Amino acid sequence: MIREKGTVELKHGAGGPAMRELVKSLLVERLPREAALAATAVGPEDLDDGAAIPFGDRFLVITTDAHVVKPIFFPGGDIGRLAVSGVVNDLAMMGATEVIGLTSSVIIEEGFPLVSLERIRQSMRETSLEASAFVLTGDTKVMARGELDGIVLSTSGVGLAQRVVRDAGLRAGDAIVITGSVGDHGLAVLSARHQLGLEGDLRSDVAPLNGLVRVALGAGGEAVHALKDPTRGGVTGALVEMAQKAKLGIVLDESAIPLTAAARAAAQILGIDPLGVANEGKALLSVEADAIRPILAALRAHPLGAQAAVIGRVVSDHPGEVLLDTGFGHRRLFERDAEAIPRIC
Repeated sequence: MIREKGTVELKHGAGGPAMRELVKSLLVERLPREAALAATAVGPEDLDDGAAIPFGDRFLVITTDAHVVKPIFFPGGDIGRLAVSGVVNDLAMMGATEVIGLTSSVIIEEGFPLVSLERIRQSMRETSLEASAFVLTGDTKVMARGELDGIVLSTSGVGLAQRVVRDAGLRAGDAIVITGSVGDHGLAVLSARHQLGLEGDLRSDVAPLNGLVRVALGAGGEAVHALKDPTRGGVTGALVEMAQKAKLGIVLDESAIPLTAAARAAAQILGIDPLGVANEGKALLSVEADAIRPILAALRAHPLGAQAAVIGRVVSDHPGEVLLDTGFGHRRLFERDAEAIPRIC
C-alpha cells in the first residue's frame, strides 16, 4: 500500500513491485476512466508494454517511454539509440512490428555540449533507419544549469499488430526462449559509469527488435503465446512478472542461459547476478513446445538472434514463481524491489 504522506524513492522507478504498486494505486486506479477507453483491448491497468485498441481488422498499439541513462554514451550505444530502440521494442513485445511513427521530447540542461546533442541526434536517426521507425514530431525544453542532469529523452510510438501478444499469455507446457545473451547492457553501463576498466568485449546489446520479433511471429504464428523484453529487473524480473500475471510457474535451466564471457566475468567481479541485470536488445518468448524448432531457426537466422536458446519451461505448479534448476537442485528467483543498477535506461 502506498503511503500518501511518504515520498517517491528510487525503487519506485526500478520496474519492480514498488513501481507497479505506485503506478496501480496512484497513477491508474485514481485516474478517471473515459468512456472512449471501454473498447481498449489492453489498457493501463494491465501494466503491459503499451495499450492496444481495435483498429479495423488489426490493433493500434501505443506506448511511451522516458530515458535517463548515465553515462549518456556507453560501449555499444547511447541515450539516442536507447530512446528509439526502447519504444520500438515495447511495441514489438505486443506484436506491433510495423511502426507507424514515433514522437520525441528532448529536455536539455543549460550548458549541454552541442556536439553531444548532434551525436545523439545522429544515433537516433541511424537507429530509426534500422527499425524503419521514424520520429514524426517532437518538443524541446531547456532547463537551467543544475535543474537537470544533462539530458532526458521521452519517446512515444504507434504501431499496428495483426494480433495482440500479451506478457500474461503463458500456457503450461510452453517453452521459454531468449533471443541472446543476458546482462550485457546493464553491466556495460555500470562499467562505463564507474570507469571500472571492465569493458573489453563488454558492450550494451541495445537494438531495435521489431525485425527479429517479426520473423519469430512469422515462423510461429499463434504458437507464440507471450513476449516481453527483460529490461529493468532483467530476466528474473520479467519472468516473475509474467508468471504472476499468468498464475503459472517457470523453471529455468541455468546451463542453457546464454552469457558472454565478458558479462560473466564482470558479474562475478561486481557480485551481481546477471539474470537481474537489464537488457536492451533481447526478447523473451513463451511458445508452444511443438513450434520450438521453426521459431528457433527463424530467430537464429536473424543477426540479432544468433544466440537464441530455449532456457526453460512453463509449469502448472509453483504459480507465480520462477525456479532456477542449477543441476544440483532448484533455487527460487526473487524479483528485486530496487534496481541493482539505477539509471541504465
